[in-house]
Amino acid sequence: MNHAPGRASTVIALTGATGFIGNALRERLLAAGHAVRALYRPRRGRVMPQAPGLTWVAGDLADRDALAALVNGATAVVHCAGNVRGARRDDFDLVNEKGVADIVQAARGTTGCDRFLLISSLAAREPQLSDYARSKRLGEQALQAHAGHLTWVALRPPAVYGPGDREMLPLFEGMARGLAPIPGDGRGRFSMIHVADLASAVVAWLAVESESGAIHELHDGHARGYDWDTVLATASRVLRDGARIRRLRIPTPCLRAVAGVNLLAARLFGYAPMLTPGKVREITHADWTCDNADFVQATGWQPAIGFAEGLAQTFGKPPVALNGVSQ
Repeated sequence: MNHAPGRASTVIALTGATGFIGNALRERLLAAGHAVRALYRPRRGRVMPQAPGLTWVAGDLADRDALAALVNGATAVVHCAGNVRGARRDDFDLVNEKGVADIVQAARGTTGCDRFLLISSLAAREPQLSDYARSKRLGEQALQAHAGHLTWVALRPPAVYGPGDREMLPLFEGMARGLAPIPGDGRGRFSMIHVADLASAVVAWLAVESESGAIHELHDGHARGYDWDTVLATASRVLRDGARIRRLRIPTPCLRAVAGVNLLAARLFGYAPMLTPGKVREITHADWTCDNADFVQATGWQPAIGFAEGLAQTFGKPPVALNGVSQ
């Protein structure tokens, strides 16, 4: 692991900078001393936050001129933009595969840009499960195919949560009210990571010289991931002062039926669904645990936020004291 002096003053081109993960990345990159050039989709009345070292570039991943402006003068690209909702395969592939190929090619054609980091997903490990998972794997392959001289890495985070999250928040809010919907048989294991730790992992990779072509999984340091017993016990302490959280098991056939109707309605009425048959296969998959040992060795990064502390932060609560120690 060789640290690269001076990288903290570089210009980082960032996509997805207005989303949940992108917001955390933008703030962490600026705090680390990087200048950030961030892509955003303009719309009437939209006012972007301002900060020293931050420049906004109007456009989207389909706008080649905007991509050229985004990467011009940047030394590295952090590609966070992605699509998690869709009614058809093309809804995912257009952003998660073609979008990667387009910005990689833009970065490769820019003098001085030599590094590229892709925020992928742990779902890419199981591309057969859903169109989303498949598109994330294809995005990694597009990066590999088009990277050329760029030193690149793809990070595969598991479930990401923290302040500002909208995807996992309804589940946690249900737990705070004393009810936890559990998909399928509830026997699976899964890893998680707080959004601040994911952002710090990106900064850690930018701070070191590394070999090109690695794909790393990340997690919060909890060995072998979590099961529902552990999650509910922690949520009980953090959110309910030890009060019981009742499980509401949702059988997989029921989830499939609802997802099928939702997908049909989405195609008829033109909205982007979250719950689809593919998503059901994802959330009932038995093993979403990670091993981040290779990334830790390559960068020296260590996750800092355990689930109890992260859950408390998500709800704006003080840290929970476990066995007399604040966690």
